[in-house]
Amino acid sequence: MDSATEAFVAHRNLLFTVAYEMLGSATDAEDVLQETWLRWVGVDLDTVREQRAYLVRIVTRQALDRLRALGRRRESYVGPWLPEPLLTAPDVAEDVELADSVSMAMLLVLETLAPIERAVFVLREVFDLEYGEIAEAVDKSAAAVRQIAYRARAHVAARRPRGSVSPAQTRAALQAFQRAVETGDLQSLLDILAPDVVALADGGGVAHALLRPIVGRGKVARLLAARWYQRGVERSVEPVQVNGGPGLLVRVDGQVDGVLAVQVENGRIAGLYHVRNPEKLSRVDRETAVSR
Repeated sequence: MDSATEAFVAHRNLLFTVAYEMLGSATDAEDVLQETWLRWVGVDLDTVREQRAYLVRIVTRQALDRLRALGRRRESYVGPWLPEPLLTAPDVAEDVELADSVSMAMLLVLETLAPIERAVFVLREVFDLEYGEIAEAVDKSAAAVRQIAYRARAHVAARRPRGSVSPAQTRAALQAFQRAVETGDLQSLLDILAPDVVALADGGGVAHALLRPIVGRGKVARLLAARWYQRGVERSVEPVQVNGGPGLLVRVDGQVDGVLAVQVENGRIAGLYHVRNPEKLSRVDRETAVSR
């Protein structure tokens, strides 16, 4: 490989992760990587002091442009919008900060940030870049980036999931949830759901899904019981690693129908994120590498 290709390949997983955390879409992240590559091969490498930083700068600028365009597109999205799920390797969960940063719950929080705030938060809090490096990537002064980082950090802290939960606790809660829905034990289902559990489903106007969030243990349990035991439908679930944590791959009549990720608080499921939009299920047949 030539020097440009070698450098790009060496940092590709990092660049993909930056783009994915900024966009919440693996498909758009791949497009951003392609645009980054086209710009990278036109760079005179003799003028590049730090290749990793230079590549991060390119991918950040491309992702910001894409994020602004996506914001307008999502305003007309049918029903709740959820991030495109990724099947991740088990070792991603061992990096607690990385797993948290790509989780469905965190990506939804990041959606509430302005594009520039999201970029600064991701680069600083997840990838620990210096303020000067971030300033070059977002075309702001280092002082401005510090202020943006402070605002973004406070915004995320007020909205992120409460308390830390180990992968083992999340896995145990998901296993209890799986047993409850497979056996039809309504009481067990009520026991594993938090009182204020929120269920979101993304069909994108293509697959049947909830058009608004469902809140409350009783409502969510009844919804699951009604949907899960439809006559003439054979439904099965397979435990998988989704966005750095335990999740379920849902099949109907043997075909992939969706991906279910969960948010766990105090040993109970506080958030259910069900992605059924077929356009967001193209990567659930293989693991996607993410890294810091």
